[in-house]
Amino acid sequence: MLKIGKKSKGQITAEGEVEGFREDLGPFVVATETTRMAMVFTNAREAGEPIIFANDSFLALTGYERDEVLGQGFDTLMARGSAPAVLAKLAAIFSVGGDSDLEVCYSRKDGSVFWAAIFISPVRDDHGQVVQHFISFVDLSRHKQELARSRMFIDELNHRVKNTLATVQSMVSQTLRQTSHPELIREAIESRIFALSRSHDLLSRESWNGAELHDVIAAALAPFRNPSSQREPFVITGQKVRLPSKATLALGMAFHELATNAVKHGALSGVGGSVLVSWVVKRTSGDLELNILWQEKDGPAVSLPSRSGFGTRLLEHGVAHELDGTVVLQYREDGVSCAITFPVLDDRNE
Repeated sequence: MLKIGKKSKGQITAEGEVEGFREDLGPFVVATETTRMAMVFTNAREAGEPIIFANDSFLALTGYERDEVLGQGFDTLMARGSAPAVLAKLAAIFSVGGDSDLEVCYSRKDGSVFWAAIFISPVRDDHGQVVQHFISFVDLSRHKQELARSRMFIDELNHRVKNTLATVQSMVSQTLRQTSHPELIREAIESRIFALSRSHDLLSRESWNGAELHDVIAAALAPFRNPSSQREPFVITGQKVRLPSKATLALGMAFHELATNAVKHGALSGVGGSVLVSWVVKRTSGDLELNILWQEKDGPAVSLPSRSGFGTRLLEHGVAHELDGTVVLQYREDGVSCAITFPVLDDRNE
């Protein structure tokens, strides 16, 4: 942090240099004072390149008063811990005297820091000697923030792609174990990939900030509705609950598998059957818990399957693991039921 007090000899000298600027360079200095780009001049004839001129834009960018920076070495305003390589390059630029640019981390008066691209140009006297350096600043704070955000998005995208590929790989592997008929394999794999795609589409519309539970269920069940039928096979009830992206994908697949089974073997395999989907949020031991119930009604008699298929394993193991919750499948004679329970956070519900 710069010390404030009685004017130093360097500050007095710097103020005199400014007057010399005005006399020698006239309109250029006036333009420099009024431009929106932060700019300073340093004295190349003294060690440390003390600042002898700083325009209003530079003062606004850094938060300092003019008498706090005049006479200070250029690198004294750089952030503490600046990389030695950057400081060495800066010293080399000042020493050589040619035009150059560099990215540096600079300190504000309040202690905060910012990244800036600095462009350094030498100012020469009549004999060609470098007497000052003219330095302009471009604040890179927003650029750095966008770059960090982009990197985060790329990392998140890589994570999602890997998870999606792992899910697809599991789908294909499990489907191939269940049947050897090419047409059945194609149909099963395509339907599951489309189910995954619908959840991805829903999340994309929400910029991957999660989705409403009702929308997740509606998207998953859309292919199983008959547009030409006046009878609605699904009855969906529940309060407004917003799910994170991970839960959105898991539940999208879960409801697809439940609906597929209902169409092939359960309540939706004949005429008159229906499915009730409901949910409530309860507080258990101080935590909020989402309880979802899938209940089939008025279908054919149900019996426990002789073996666990892909859908059963997905629900009881995959979905339960992804949600950090429990999935209980019951094959009652009056219809299949599936209870899905997992914790939710307060700010995901209204």
